[in-house]
Amino acid sequence: MNTTTPAADHLLLVDDDREIRDLVSAYLQKNGLRVTTVPTGRHMRQALETAGPFDLVILDLMLPGEDGLTLCRDLRAGKHKSLPIIMLTARGDEADRVLGLEMGADDYLAKPFAARELLARVKSVLRRTRMLPPNLRSTDEARFLAFGDWRLDTVERVLLDREGTVVSLSGAEYRLLRVLVDHAQKVLTRDQILLITQGREAELFERSIDLMVSRLRKCLGDDAREPRYIKTVRSEGYVFAVQVEAQDA
Repeated sequence: MNTTTPAADHLLLVDDDREIRDLVSAYLQKNGLRVTTVPTGRHMRQALETAGPFDLVILDLMLPGEDGLTLCRDLRAGKHKSLPIIMLTARGDEADRVLGLEMGADDYLAKPFAARELLARVKSVLRRTRMLPPNLRSTDEARFLAFGDWRLDTVERVLLDREGTVVSLSGAEYRLLRVLVDHAQKVLTRDQILLITQGREAELFERSIDLMVSRLRKCLGDDAREPRYIKTVRSEGYVFAVQVEAQDA
């Protein structure tokens, strides 16, 4: 009888500390994962094009040249935007961790860390990612997403009205709007929105979804009583109710 062994998950580890790269890579590979290691953002981009596909990126915050936050933002704005990211940081400041999550990281781990804890985080993020139904994964790669009186610039992460006036968005506001726009005319539950935007079981984020929707409605000029764009579906969640058109320019 023929049996097929599932392919090992392939991770990309980006860290300028060679000792950490070697130790972490050896431990993860010992536990059944494939690991490609690189020291900088430039090498990361090369690996994404030549050594992939990858299932997850482990990304150090403090890197020479482009830092981890910049690289995380760029990953989320490009063709690898659905790739899960775990951020490594030597900083203990909560603001840095929150900023990393708002830039698009799925999880973070402060240095120094135990390799077994990183392995547990990797498995958890991969499991959560695969819980997401395929029809709720974003596939569109256009720079602009147009809807109603607005265009969303997915590179600059801002809203543009018909006159080209820029409306700035926070990282959390952008991520939530992007999820709703990517899945226009599909009802998303609060749990699904939480899973896609945060990837973390955090009640704080869950409670903030309604508040964030309210803030987005104000950005869009939406009347909360009779919204045009983001409609509330009673006992279910929210739906982005207008059609969205992908535009390259």
